Amino acid sequence: MLRNSFNPIVATLVALGICLLTSEKTHAQHGAGITRNLLSPLTVSGYVETYYGVDFNRPANDRRPSFLYNFTKDEEVSVNLAFLKGSYNANNIRANLALAVGSYINANYAAEPGILGNFYEGNIGVKLSKENNLWLDVGVFPSHIGFESAMGKENWTLSRSIMAENTPYFETGAKLGYRSDDEKWFFSALVLNGWQRIKPVEGNTLPAFGTQVIYTPSSGITLNSSTFIGTDKPDDARQMRYFHNFYGIFKINSALAATLGFDIGIEQRNRNSSAMNTWFNPTVILRYTPTAKTAIAVRAEYYDDRYGVIIGSDTPNGFKTWGLSTNFDYHVTNHILWRIEARTLGSKDRIFTRNDGHTSDRNIFLTTSLAISF
Repeated sequence: MLRNSFNPIVATLVALGICLLTSEKTHAQHGAGITRNLLSPLTVSGYVETYYGVDFNRPANDRRPSFLYNFTKDEEVSVNLAFLKGSYNANNIRANLALAVGSYINANYAAEPGILGNFYEGNIGVKLSKENNLWLDVGVFPSHIGFESAMGKENWTLSRSIMAENTPYFETGAKLGYRSDDEKWFFSALVLNGWQRIKPVEGNTLPAFGTQVIYTPSSGITLNSSTFIGTDKPDDARQMRYFHNFYGIFKINSALAATLGFDIGIEQRNRNSSAMNTWFNPTVILRYTPTAKTAIAVRAEYYDDRYGVIIGSDTPNGFKTWGLSTNFDYHVTNHILWRIEARTLGSKDRIFTRNDGHTSDRNIFLTTSLAISF
């Protein structure tokens, strides 16, 4: 039987061991002058993203809606994500290890036990070909799905789209990736522990599978197609999930750019059933950068999950929600980013809770953040 559990801690320890062995061998061969060469592949980086937000529905538990997994606390200065990361990059081997804390970690790693609940990244990669850019990576690494990262500074908007919040931010397994010599094409195939999982679901012996194709015909166009096939249930309740993520990033001119995304998925209604539940999600983001230090982004999105496959609502029409947001960015320095965003969500049903015990079909947020990277 094919095992579907990859141990990221073992992968990281192996990576560090190989790096040390490589260093010792190189030192013996080339003498004291190798010190500079040994240190150059090793880098340490860090990231801290703090925030303060107001939910105008004034939820009683001081938490944002349950389908949002970033900036979850209301009217409280908090850390969304903070991590320290070590990386080793050489010609034929690479490794990453990062541990993290924050609102993002608390929400997205709630199912992970012990130290795994803080395991932001831990992987080793080995180059398989001298002639081609072909790599095999094993461990915990960023998801191959979507155009938004867990690191806020890498995204055009302060908050994450509903699309990003309800697809994996991270995944665990093995990834075979190839990049063409002209860097216009990237292909990867993945074997995974599940849908945003480090530890597989208890009782599930079936690995998940994924693919990714990225085409960059020019510096101004990026097209991506990603897939996922698997289940997030134990064997005795298995419901197969088939998911496709598409997005395009277009640089219209030196100041204006657009991102268009569309997700669609289907999942079996019951074990061994031929009937399927479907959900889908279009997202559009426009970004204007009038100066090197400032940027403005506007986002429109819609998420339709009538049957509650990903987002349950227990309402007559299911989760059918649109969203609009606008944000302003100011780069204080190259390593400090301040942002402010206004966001509104509207649903066909009254799915948003208020502190008076009633529900509403509308939710408005105002959030500001400060991100520091080094």
